[in-house]
Amino acid sequence: MAETVAVILAAGQGKRMHSRLPKVLHRVAGRSLLEHVLAATREAGIEDNIIVIGHGAGEVKAALGTEQKYAFQEQQLGTGHALAQAREAAGEAATILVLCGDTPLIRPATLTGLLQQHRDTGAAVTILSARIADPTGYGRIIRDGQGRVKGIVEERDATPAEKAINEINTGIYCFAAAFLWPALTRLKPDNDQGEYYLTDAVALAVSQGLRVETLVAGDAEEVLGVNDRAQLAAAGAVWRRRINAAHMQSGVTIIDPETTYIDVTVTIGRDTIIYPGTFLEGNTIIGAGCCLGPGTTIRDSQVGDGSTIIHAVVLESTIGPGCQIGPFAYLRPGTILEAGVKVGDFVEIKATRVGRGSKVPHLTYLGDATVGREVNIGAGTITCNYDGRQKWPTIIEDGAFIGSNTNLVAPVRVGAGALIGAGSTITEDVPAGSLALAREKQVNLPSRGKKGEEKRQEKR
Repeated sequence: MAETVAVILAAGQGKRMHSRLPKVLHRVAGRSLLEHVLAATREAGIEDNIIVIGHGAGEVKAALGTEQKYAFQEQQLGTGHALAQAREAAGEAATILVLCGDTPLIRPATLTGLLQQHRDTGAAVTILSARIADPTGYGRIIRDGQGRVKGIVEERDATPAEKAINEINTGIYCFAAAFLWPALTRLKPDNDQGEYYLTDAVALAVSQGLRVETLVAGDAEEVLGVNDRAQLAAAGAVWRRRINAAHMQSGVTIIDPETTYIDVTVTIGRDTIIYPGTFLEGNTIIGAGCCLGPGTTIRDSQVGDGSTIIHAVVLESTIGPGCQIGPFAYLRPGTILEAGVKVGDFVEIKATRVGRGSKVPHLTYLGDATVGREVNIGAGTITCNYDGRQKWPTIIEDGAFIGSNTNLVAPVRVGAGALIGAGSTITEDVPAGSLALAREKQVNLPSRGKKGEEKRQEKR
């Protein structure tokens, strides 16, 4: 068993979110609130985490997976009661780090500092506090004349003088397990909520003359919790600022950081330029020297060095180096573009591989297709891949030229170097190097001319 265990309290209903989704599963910057907290503990070197779940427990488990360790709080009877549910799972760990699942801005360095102070001082309890301009709604840290912690008073119980205190309890603590577990059994729900408050364990430590320490967070912003949609948006704005600043410091040009949305899970190479209105989401990797946006969304995709993507949507796709995409292109899942491919305006591609140097300039749909190298696909080309029951493949080999307004009725193969005349509907394979024409014969009727017009006038 690890010397330190983190217990993350995530059982609450989050009523102010007005959502069917458990509060801790709402997302900012590419992760749920709870995943941000878990990432912070891992980066702080804590591998053993226990998540206390209750409301929406099934959904939380489904989102985080069975590899996580859980404790269940059947009735939400307060933070002290929630922490007590983790007693068995914590085993013989000597130090218990307690966090809230709705604090996605906490930094790993802050947790490391809190743990270090707790160990260095030998405290029974070490509280992470913060000083904020408006402490309304938070519990206040009460100190004696020597600056020692006397206790924590909640907003509803505070006197006017106590409400004027701007040092708040963040709900993040380190406890010595030898003190914590017996203390939790002594908590009483003597409050108007009828709940077991973890803050009462702090008061118990003070009454026993045990050492209670605090670490004041250097940046109060990182300890802010999320209780409603406005605070969710505020947390997203903080993460966006952090993420964009980190990329810019690493050599990425972001024209307007306030209108650029990059998930924490995204990797970007240096000398890439990102224009406003760009969203980079999920497990996306952007190469060096790319140009992205404006008005572009890229999700769970890889983009090779030197590619340009303008006013486009790219989902679960792989784009090679030196590609040009957009404006107004839509790359759906399973799209693979090799080096130097051009995909122009109003092109949709799905589950298709396009070979090196091929061009799909505009007004085209490619689905379930394999396109070779140096292929030119004319405007208005469509792969007719769905027969109402299943999808069928289209294969276009190297060097083929597909004329404009062509329908390729799958399954069908166009051989290397073949040429398809504009306006054709191709239902059979086209041999390599051949010319295929499949359209109605043009009929030109003689003009009626001036006499025809005179006759029509006579009839009138």
